[in-house]
Amino acid sequence: MSYCINPTCPNPENSAYSQRCQSCGSQLLLRDRYRVIKPLGQGGFGATFLAQDQALVGEPSCVIKQLRPSGTAPQVLQMARELLEREAVTLDRIGNHPQIPKLLDYFEDGEQLYLVQEYIHGATLQQELKRNGVFSEARVNQFLSELLPLLQYIHERKVIHRDIKPTNIIRRAQDGTLVLIDFGAVKNQVSQTFANPTEQTALTTYAIGTPGFAPPEQMAMCPVFASDIYAVGVTCIYLLSGKPPKDLDYNQTTGEMLWEQLVQTSNHLTVVLRKMLEISVRNRYQSAQEVLEALQIEPYVDGLGQSMLLQSSTVSKERMCQNCQESSVFSNNPAADFSGLAVAQVRPAILARRANTAKTTGTYEVATEPTVVTKSTTLVSTHTGCHTDQNSKTWRSLDTQGLLRDYLKGKRDFALYNLSMLNLQDVDLSETNFHCSQLVKTNLQGANLYNSNFAKASLNRANLRDANLSRAYLSHADLEGADLRGSDLSYAYLNNANLQGANLCGANLTGAKISQEQLALAKMNWMTVRPCGRQGLL
Repeated sequence: MSYCINPTCPNPENSAYSQRCQSCGSQLLLRDRYRVIKPLGQGGFGATFLAQDQALVGEPSCVIKQLRPSGTAPQVLQMARELLEREAVTLDRIGNHPQIPKLLDYFEDGEQLYLVQEYIHGATLQQELKRNGVFSEARVNQFLSELLPLLQYIHERKVIHRDIKPTNIIRRAQDGTLVLIDFGAVKNQVSQTFANPTEQTALTTYAIGTPGFAPPEQMAMCPVFASDIYAVGVTCIYLLSGKPPKDLDYNQTTGEMLWEQLVQTSNHLTVVLRKMLEISVRNRYQSAQEVLEALQIEPYVDGLGQSMLLQSSTVSKERMCQNCQESSVFSNNPAADFSGLAVAQVRPAILARRANTAKTTGTYEVATEPTVVTKSTTLVSTHTGCHTDQNSKTWRSLDTQGLLRDYLKGKRDFALYNLSMLNLQDVDLSETNFHCSQLVKTNLQGANLYNSNFAKASLNRANLRDANLSRAYLSHADLEGADLRGSDLSYAYLNNANLQGANLCGANLTGAKISQEQLALAKMNWMTVRPCGRQGLL
C-alpha cells in the first residue's frame, strides 16, 4: 500500500505502486525515493509514518516525520519548525550511537518539512508491559543499567531529552537493545535559571514534555539534566506498577507521587527511586552517573551503618587481590574504633573513591567494591573476582529445603546468602534476587532462573547445564569454570561477568549483552548460538 501524507487528503490509502494519490493527486514518492506505507502516530507538532527507501538495495524501512502542527497560529507554526530542525541537528550530532536512531535525511518538499530517520523494529516498553505484565526488580535494574549510560552520553553532549517515557523507549527486536527515540523535544542549551519573559522565543512560550513524566521545573520551562533523571524514575514506577502517572495519587501539599505502596522493591532500590523522584531539583540526583553509583553502593552502606553503631568493632588487615592495588577505605587506621561513625561520614568517602577511579579509567566501575561489614563486625575488603574469606559471616545461610520453603512462601530476595554446594536441580527460582550471594559449586542444572538477579554473585564452578537464564542479570557475576552447556542465556545481561573457562557449548546467547573479549575466555562449539542469533564459532 502507498499512503498519501497530504494533511487534507480525504482518502490517503492507495495501491502499492501508484505514483499519485487517487483522491487528491499528490505525489506519493517523496524526493523520488521515499514511499510512505502507513501512519505510525501523531503528536502536537508532527506526524510520523513508516516508509521504504526505494533508492537503496532491498528498499529498507525508515521513519518519516512530517511537520504537522495541531494549531495554525504563527507562533505554533514557528515552534513546530524549530523543534523539527532542532531534532535534525541533535540526531546529526549525537546519532552515532547504537541506542539512538540514525538521521538519514532532512529536506523540504512542497512547503512541507520532513525528517527521515532509521526505523527501529521492536516493541515499546509500554507494549512490552501490556504483553508480559509488570517488571520485576531485576528487570528494572537491567533497564536502568542499559538506559542510564545512554543518558550520560546524551547529557555529556549538553542535550536534555525532555520526553523520556515508556512509549519513547523501544526494545529492538534484532538484539534486545533498548533504543531511545523521539528527540523532538530536546533542549541543547541548559539554563539553571528561569527564562526571562522579555527574551522568550516560540520554544520558551510553551512547556514541553509529557505531564506526569516531566518534573515541575521542566513544566515551568526551566529543564535541567536532572529533569531526565526524574522522567526515568517515573518510568520505573510505571514498569513496576503498570500504572501511568495520571492514575497515581499525589501529596496535595508537596506534589510528591505516592507510589511506594504499589510496588514491591528492596529497600535499596526504594531509596534510589525516592531520590530520582525528588520534587526539589537540589535533592535529586544530578547526573546519570550518580544514579549508577548509588545503585551499587546503597546495599553496602546500609549494613555498614548498622554495624558501626556497635560498641566494639575490629578491623581486619587489608585484603587485596593480585589485580587490585586499591586498599580498603579504612586501611590507614586498622585499629580504629568506628562505634560513633555515621553512615553520612562513610558514604562520601566511598563516592569520592569511585569518582577518582572513574576519572582515571573513564568508566563507572571501580577496581574494588565498597567495604562490607560482617555480622561479627569485622570489616572485610571485597573485590569482584577476589575470594573473600569463607569463614567470615558476611552471608546468611540456607539449606536446600529452607530455600525452597521460603521461595514457595513468596520470598524473592536472597541477596547476600551463602547457597554454595546446594542441590537445586530442576527447581523454579525465577525472578529471584541473588545479588552478591555465594553459589559456588551449586547444582542448578535445569533450574528455572528466568529474569533473576545474579549481580556480583559468585557462581564459580556452578552447574547451570540446561538452566533457563533468559533475561537474567549477571553483571559482574563470577562464572569462572561454570557449566553452562545447553543453557538459555537469551537476552541475559552479562556485561563485566567473569567467564574464564565457562562452558558455553550449545548455550543460547541470542540478544545477550556480552563482549567478544568475554566470549574469547569461554568454551564454545558449533552449537552455541551467538548474541547475533547465528549458530557456530564464527
